[in-house]
Amino acid sequence: MNNNHLQGKTAIITGAGYATLSDGRCGSIGYGIATAFAKEGANLVITGRQVPKLEKAKAELERLYGVKVLAIPADISAGSDNAATAKAVVDAAMAEFGRIDVLINNAQASASGVTIQDHTTEQFDLAIYSGLYATFYYMQACYPYLKETRGSIINFASGAGLFGNYGQCAYAAAKEGIRGLSRVAATEWAKDGINTNIVCPLAWTAQLEKFEQAYPEAFKANVKMPPAGHYGDPEDEIGRACVLLTHPDFKYMNGETLTLEGGMGLRP
Repeated sequence: MNNNHLQGKTAIITGAGYATLSDGRCGSIGYGIATAFAKEGANLVITGRQVPKLEKAKAELERLYGVKVLAIPADISAGSDNAATAKAVVDAAMAEFGRIDVLINNAQASASGVTIQDHTTEQFDLAIYSGLYATFYYMQACYPYLKETRGSIINFASGAGLFGNYGQCAYAAAKEGIRGLSRVAATEWAKDGINTNIVCPLAWTAQLEKFEQAYPEAFKANVKMPPAGHYGDPEDEIGRACVLLTHPDFKYMNGETLTLEGGMGLRP
């Protein structure tokens, strides 16, 4: 396997701001993915809603790995011109790097721990817009350029949608919508050399740490220790798998859901 397939190529990664756990380790799946791609020599376009976290991610990635990173604040939300937001990110990527080879839709916000009957429209919108709509708009905006490079799309879903986790109705709905959208893209865009796959990760993140603190009962009901005996590492066990999914050896894999949950997430 050629391990230099990403050298000089461009990856857009949404939701890739820098975050740390209470013990100082990396607590962001998006940043972990960005690190894995940076180590392969890919230039990066990272987005997020919090500017300080984006700026920290850009500074660390450029300092440690010598790649060029565009950090662009972007928020897909109800009442906004979301198509224009995604297009602006993609236009900036093309202006800076002249190509797009990988799109990774990782961004997602939600109100976890809230039951269906207690969910508000605003909370439901938060999950659907930040996850499903964001994935849709970035896919649309990137399509012409991914067609040129015969690139790859990796969209993030969740076991919450696969298994109907308690207190995660909007999150689960957004994630299952992303899986459906991804499968249609696999059908429609395979002829263009674009493969689209879905990752359902289980990693210990700053967001999961906050979930445990805010909703301990929902956390206990939903988050179990994987048979592997540890939660995934954002870079080594999620980011590295994403790197492999963009490799030419995996181009025939298309429309599949990959559960990176250490032995959990088993299904027929």
